[in-house]
Amino acid sequence: MVGMSRELSPYVELEREAWAALAGDAPQPLGTDELDRVRGLGEELDLEEVRQVYLPLTELMTMRIRAAAGLHRATEKFLGNPQPQRTPYVIGLAGSVAVGKSTTARLIRELLARAPENPKVELVTTDGFLLPNAELERRGLLERKGFPESYDRKGLLRFIMNVKSGAEVVEAPVYSHLTYDVTDDVVKIHRPDIVIVEGLNVLAPARRRGDGSPGLAISDFFDFSVYVDAGNRDIQRWYVERFLALRRTAFSDPESYFHRYSTYTDDEAVERAQHLWNTINWPNLRENIMTTRGRADLVLRKDANHAVKWVRLRKL
Repeated sequence: MVGMSRELSPYVELEREAWAALAGDAPQPLGTDELDRVRGLGEELDLEEVRQVYLPLTELMTMRIRAAAGLHRATEKFLGNPQPQRTPYVIGLAGSVAVGKSTTARLIRELLARAPENPKVELVTTDGFLLPNAELERRGLLERKGFPESYDRKGLLRFIMNVKSGAEVVEAPVYSHLTYDVTDDVVKIHRPDIVIVEGLNVLAPARRRGDGSPGLAISDFFDFSVYVDAGNRDIQRWYVERFLALRRTAFSDPESYFHRYSTYTDDEAVERAQHLWNTINWPNLRENIMTTRGRADLVLRKDANHAVKWVRLRKL
């Protein structure tokens, strides 16, 4: 951390206070109502956290987006201007279940869209690329939902390649957290300036093809990436707390896939949540998600109350 070590490192690491100072006297762009719309269930995100942590983050991103635009113009001039329109700037955002990555993604989208250039910012979650429940059940993978093998990885790769190819319209499937399954709906993205791709495994390295040759990973097409991090025990506690909150809210809907949990007692709900964590979410975090943290350009490390306590940025 800055002020803690002088050892050489490929990263710049800033404690919360030093990172927050980068916001300077920048005005708060969000109001309470806007923050309520992006805050996830159980998140303790407040306007001061936005100003101290996420304003510097999105200012850094905006600076890099502008630099990419300048590099694009210089490259097209060098090439004889064959393609004057730049492809979207793609930001990948990864992290464990319950760590707050979805809230972070929504917040970044709101803040980036308020840049002076008024960019068009789209957010796509990889949940839509999960295989349908029927297919997962056929493959014996329903209990491994969220693991890399439970996704339509070819479809996800085609999507990101179409985005970075500059396609006029790109479609992504839609996932329902109510029915816990992929729907027949699609979201259409019309030439955005920025695309945020959020999901558990978006920073996973490429797999080898059947012939042993190296494949492609969706992260190969990211211009910038963020990993939302926290202590394993904290994430587990947040997962259990969120499960209890969902039992009183979303699970109470008779149409919910998890409606059966709405009648659980507190003790039964905690026991079930801990079982799901220990058998599915913790193994996935340990084996597949946490291992990608070092691939991120920037890591946001949270403390026990969800507040970011330090930031690590890969040096250029």
